[in-house]
Amino acid sequence: MPRRPVILFAAACAVIALALGLITMVVVGGRQQAAQTTDVATGQPLVGGDFTLTDQNGKTVDQTILNGKWTLVFFGFTYCPDYCPTTLGVLNAVQERMGDKAEDLQIVFISIDPERDTPQMLKDYLSSDGFPDGVIGLTGTPEQVAQAAKAYRAFYQKVGEGEGYTMNHGLTVYLMGPDGQFRSAVAHDLGPSRTATLIENAMEKG
Repeated sequence: MPRRPVILFAAACAVIALALGLITMVVVGGRQQAAQTTDVATGQPLVGGDFTLTDQNGKTVDQTILNGKWTLVFFGFTYCPDYCPTTLGVLNAVQERMGDKAEDLQIVFISIDPERDTPQMLKDYLSSDGFPDGVIGLTGTPEQVAQAAKAYRAFYQKVGEGEGYTMNHGLTVYLMGPDGQFRSAVAHDLGPSRTATLIENAMEKG
């Protein structure tokens, strides 16, 4: 599969904390909508949880891959024409800005298109020029993908039929701590420098 060009100078990620709780931005029919990701009553995050998926090397993994490292979890698909390559390109720029601190940060790309995104497809896609080094690509059965998305309150929806279908999906990147617990949402309108600062500040707080 040929490597795809990546748009590096695009809007990246932002933290959205509104009065009624943390909001995850999703793209539906080309428009952004919001999905609540905190419990309004308790204020506790409703993000993260158990999953079992397969990585780009064919290995079965679960949520314990988050343990011991800071992790950015991002839901997307390899046929995505804009948001996914743009976000991965921005995360590459974030890695570069963080320098040695990026060694403590891993990126997990979970496909919401298991019908097409085989482990090999993910492996080829994530090797594209301009994408971050060492991204962990995950896929699975439709049921496994649905479980992972449910755990992260990540919206996705198949649109269309036949080979030309596409996927609507959320735009948020989830920052998880070394304990595997949610720390912050990183949405679409921060630049790489501010995103790197956000992550570094979270690392300092632990």
